[in-house]
Amino acid sequence: MLTRNCLSLLLWVLFDGGLLTPLRPQLQQTLATEPRENVIHLPGHRSHLQRVKRGWVWNQFFVLEEYMGSEPQYVGKLHSDLDKGEGTVKYTLSGDGAGTVFTIDETTGDIHAIRSLDREEKPFYTLRAQAVDIETRKPLEPESEFIIKVQDINDNEPKFLDGPYVASVPEMSPVGAYVLQVKATDADDPTYGNSARVVYSILQGQPYFSIDPKTGIIRTALPNMDREVKEQYQVLIQAKDMGGQLGGLAGTTIVNITLTDVNDNPPRFPKSIFHLKVPESSHIGSAIGRIRAVDPDFGQNAEIEYNIVPGDGGNLFDIVTDEETQEGVIKLKKPLDFETKKAYTFKVEASNLHLDHRFHSAGPFKDTATVKISVLDVEEPPVFSKPLYTMEVYEDTPVGTIIGAVTAQDLDVGSSAVRYFIDWKSDGDSYFTIDGTEGTIATNELLDRESTAQYNFSIIARKVSNTLLASKVNILINVLDVNEFPPEIAVPYETSVCENAKPGQIIQIVSAADRDLSPAGQQFSFRLSPEAMIKPNFTVRDFRNNTAGIETRRNGYSRRQQELYFLPVVIEDSSYPVQSSTNTMTIRVCRCDSDGTILSCNVEAIFLPVGLSTGALIAILLCIVILLAIVVLYVALRRQKKKDTLMTSKEDIRDNVIHYDDEGGGEEDTQAFDIGALRNPKVIEDNKIRRDIKPDSLCLPRQRQPVEDNTDIRDFINQRLQENDVDPTAPPYDSLATYAYEGNGSVADSLSSIDSLATEVDQDYDYLTDWGPRFKVLADMFGEEESYNSDKVT
Repeated sequence: MLTRNCLSLLLWVLFDGGLLTPLRPQLQQTLATEPRENVIHLPGHRSHLQRVKRGWVWNQFFVLEEYMGSEPQYVGKLHSDLDKGEGTVKYTLSGDGAGTVFTIDETTGDIHAIRSLDREEKPFYTLRAQAVDIETRKPLEPESEFIIKVQDINDNEPKFLDGPYVASVPEMSPVGAYVLQVKATDADDPTYGNSARVVYSILQGQPYFSIDPKTGIIRTALPNMDREVKEQYQVLIQAKDMGGQLGGLAGTTIVNITLTDVNDNPPRFPKSIFHLKVPESSHIGSAIGRIRAVDPDFGQNAEIEYNIVPGDGGNLFDIVTDEETQEGVIKLKKPLDFETKKAYTFKVEASNLHLDHRFHSAGPFKDTATVKISVLDVEEPPVFSKPLYTMEVYEDTPVGTIIGAVTAQDLDVGSSAVRYFIDWKSDGDSYFTIDGTEGTIATNELLDRESTAQYNFSIIARKVSNTLLASKVNILINVLDVNEFPPEIAVPYETSVCENAKPGQIIQIVSAADRDLSPAGQQFSFRLSPEAMIKPNFTVRDFRNNTAGIETRRNGYSRRQQELYFLPVVIEDSSYPVQSSTNTMTIRVCRCDSDGTILSCNVEAIFLPVGLSTGALIAILLCIVILLAIVVLYVALRRQKKKDTLMTSKEDIRDNVIHYDDEGGGEEDTQAFDIGALRNPKVIEDNKIRRDIKPDSLCLPRQRQPVEDNTDIRDFINQRLQENDVDPTAPPYDSLATYAYEGNGSVADSLSSIDSLATEVDQDYDYLTDWGPRFKVLADMFGEEESYNSDKVT
C-alpha cells in the first residue's frame, strides 16, 4: 500500500510540478490511504506566458460497499485552482448515479454517497465534473470524467453452481483414484483482498475420499473399496473464502459417489447337488428344471454361461442360460422312458463370460455342481410298431380280403390290452374295416383305381384299462392297377390322303392311349382288322415303339369314285390280361398339289373349273345370293302392286264352299287356284275354261253353255264393298274372299254353282246316274231338285 502511494505522489509531482506537460487533460490514478484525502484540483487559467499546467489531476475515488452508517459516506472533494474561496465557483456533477447515488456540495465540491452500494450489482460508476462561474454561468474548466469504484467487502459466500454432484468410480480402485472435481464461485472481488479466495474441505465422507483444498479434485482415500460391501457414498464438500481463515464465509454441496462394478467375484453354486424329477412323458425341447449359480457382481460381470460336463446321461439333456435371471435352464434333447432307465446323473459348470485380467490370480472364475434327474413313470398310450403303415391292394380285390395289419403295444408296467378303431373323420367313405382285436385291415367295398388311386386314413389304438389313453397312426393304401381297359387310338381319328398318293406312302402316324395305369415298359401293337385285309386300300405298319403309320396300298385315289375310306385298326396292350380294341379311322381323299400340299377336300369342288381359287368361289356364291335376293324382292313388290284394294268383310265366302275329296281326278289337282275370275267376273265370259290350270288336250265330257253375266257374284261383291266403305273399323284395304272350284282332273267337272257357266235351270245331272253307286246320293239330290224346278215351271 505504501509503495502504491509513493508512486502516485511521484506521478503528481512530475505532471503538476511542471516536469511533464500533457497534450490534453487526462486521468491519473492514485490510491489514498483514507477516502477523506481524495481531492480533485481544478487549476485556473494564467494570463502570463508560461508552461500550461494540466487542468484535472485527481485520484480514482473509492467508496466502501454495504456502508451502514447514519451519515452519507464521504467519497472525495472537487477543487479548482481558480477557486479562491470567495464563493464565485460552483461545482456540478453528472453521469452514473449523479443526484441519486452521489451528491456534491456546489460550494465546497465535497462528494458523498447517499445510499448503500453493492459491488456485485455495479462495481464502478463513471461521472463527469465541471466548475462553473456563479455569475456568468460559464464553465471555468472543461468537463472531465472520473471513476468512483465500489470497494469490495466479504459479503458473499462461495456457491456450488453445478451441485449437487453425481460421480462414480470403479470398485477396488487404488488410493488416489480420480473421482470428480467440484468448483465453487464467490461473487466478491477476486482482485481485492481474500474475499474471493476459496478453500475446499470434506465435512462428511471420510475416510473413503479426500479433496484437494485448492483445486477441488476428489480422490479415493482407501484401497479396495468393495461394491458388494457398500455401493453408494454421500460426500459433503465445503468451500470457504478468506482462504479458509476464521471469519470467512462458507458454502456446501453434496457429491453422490457410486462404486461401479468390476468382475472381481466368480460364480458359485449355493449347493453341490441339484435333484430334479422329470415325467417320462416330457416333450423334446421342453424345460425340465432350473439351476442357478450366484455371482455378486452386476451387469455383464454377472453374466454366466452354463455347460454340461460330458458324462452319464449328459447327451440326453441340454442347458441354456436365461438372460434375465441368469439361471441355467435344463432342456430335454431325447425322449425319456421310465421302463428303460429311471435316473440320470451329470455335472454342470458355471463360468463368467466377461473376465477381468486383474483378478485372475484370485483363482478360476467357474464352479461345478452335480445334477441328478429321476424319471417318473407316467401311464402312456399304446405305441405303434411303425410311425406310418403303407399297404397295397389290387383294384379287383374281392370285398372282405385282408390287405394288412397294424400293431400297437402298451409299454407301461402291467401292460393293458389294446383295441383298434378307424378314425372315421379321415375315412368317411368306409372303404376299409379293421379287426378291433387283431388289427387286421380288410376291404369293405370294391375299389377302382381310376376313381381313387390312393387312400389315406388313420387308425386309433386305445388301452382297455384307460380308454382316454389313445394313439393314432396314418395308413397309406395304394390301389394297384388291373388291366381292364383296352388301349385306344390317341387323337386324331381322322386323316386325309392325296389323290396322287403313291403306294407305300405314310399318311398318318398314330399312337395309343390306355386308361389303365400302364407299368414301365408297356408295349402296344397295331394291326389291321381281319375283315379289312381283303384287298385293302390302306394298311398299318407297326413301328414297335408304341406308334404305327397308316400306309397307302394303291397308286392314286379318286374323289369321284370314293371320297371317304374307313380303316379298322386293332390295338393290343402287353399287360395281363391282354386287352385290345378296334378303332376305325376315317380317311378323306383330297386334292393336293405336286408337293403334297392339300388344296381341297370338299366333294363340291370336284365339279368346279380347274384353277378356280377358294376366294373366287366365295365371290361367285355371294353374287348368286345377291341376285336371288333382288329377284325375290322384285316379285314381292309386283305382287304388292297387283293386290286388289278390295278386302273380304266379316263373312268369308269360302265358308260356303264344300270340297269333295273323292271325286277322282279332282283330288290330283294340287296346283294353286287363280282368283282372277272372282276379281273380274267378266273374265268368265271371255274364257270359257278355267285359267288356274294348264289346258288339257282331252275333251270335256260335257260342254257348258255361256251365260251373259254372273250377277250373283257381282251383287255379292258390291254389297260387301259398300259395307266396308261405311265401316269405320275396316282395314285400309278391303279383304277379298276367294271361292275356288275343283280342277279339271275330275270327269264330273266342277260341282260348284259359283263357277258354273249355266244357270241351275239349265243344269242336267242325269249323267250322275251313270257314274255308279258311289255317286247315287248326288244323283238323287240333284235329280230331285231338277224335278222340282220342272214342276215349278210347268
